Formats: sequence, structure tokens, C-alpha cells
Amino acid sequence: MEPLDAFDRRLLALLQQDAGQTAEQLAEHVALSVSAIQRRIRRLRDRGVIVKDIALCDPRKLGRPTFFIVSLQVERERPELLAELKRWLNAEEQVQQVYYVTGEADFILVLTAPDTESYDDLMARLVAANPNVRRFTTNVALGVVKRGLAIAIPEAR
Repeated sequence: MEPLDAFDRRLLALLQQDAGQTAEQLAEHVALSVSAIQRRIRRLRDRGVIVKDIALCDPRKLGRPTFFIVSLQVERERPELLAELKRWLNAEEQVQQVYYVTGEADFILVLTAPDTESYDDLMARLVAANPNVRRFTTNVALGVVKRGLAIAIPEAR
């Protein structure tokens, strides 16, 4: 894969701030023509650098004001059991993020829910559907200091 140049890096930084910007708006901040911006964005998508455009929504306005951060341990790390758990987690709409990690926990999950009862129901279903889950611990977010998925883009060398 060819390296990202300064234009690509600036464009990616702007798109991570707001992917809804038009090529015309982006061209005002990057010294390129609108058609060059469009070509670069298409190339970045084709190369897999940009994998998805999303809208960041206010969870309170959508009835999901509570964030839960869950550490999950499994009994056995057999590939087929892990694959089954990953499929289950991917299918659950309350599960926003799943990280397979090192340390005491095997997975770290970030979930949203309207309330603790909904969260409890989800975790009861998780344990019932996945007998390989040994245990989980939960942290309830008291507030959100920062929320996002932007990746820092280092300067070109």
C-alpha cells in the first residue's frame, strides 16, 4: 500500500471530525480541487483506509443514556467457542464495542441501555446463550468525558 501523503492525512483528519462534510467544504480546508478530493476519498475507501462513515448520536435522545463497561472472562479459549461468543456479541444492538484483550479479562465490552434492568436482561441472555462465559464484572459510566472513534494521524516522515 502506498503511503499517505499530507493531503490524505489532512483529509482523513477532517473526515473523522465530521464525515458529513461535502467535497466542496473539504476543498476549502485542503488545497485541492473538489474532483481531487472526491478521487482521494474514493481511493481511501478502496484501499480500506476508510472503512465506514457513521453518525454519532446522542444516546440520551435515543433512550439509551447509560453506558456499561464490562470485563468478560471465558472458561476455555477454544476457537469455535470464541467465534460463537463473538457472533452473539456482534448481533446484539446494545453492544457498541467489543475488544478481545490480554490480562484478567478476555473481552472488554462497551454497551448502552435505557436502564439497569435492560442491562441485566441482556447479561442474563448472554450467560444463558454462551455457557463458556465464566464471569463478568460491570462498571457503570457516571458520565462521559470523551466519546469517539477518531484515530490520531501522525505527520508524514
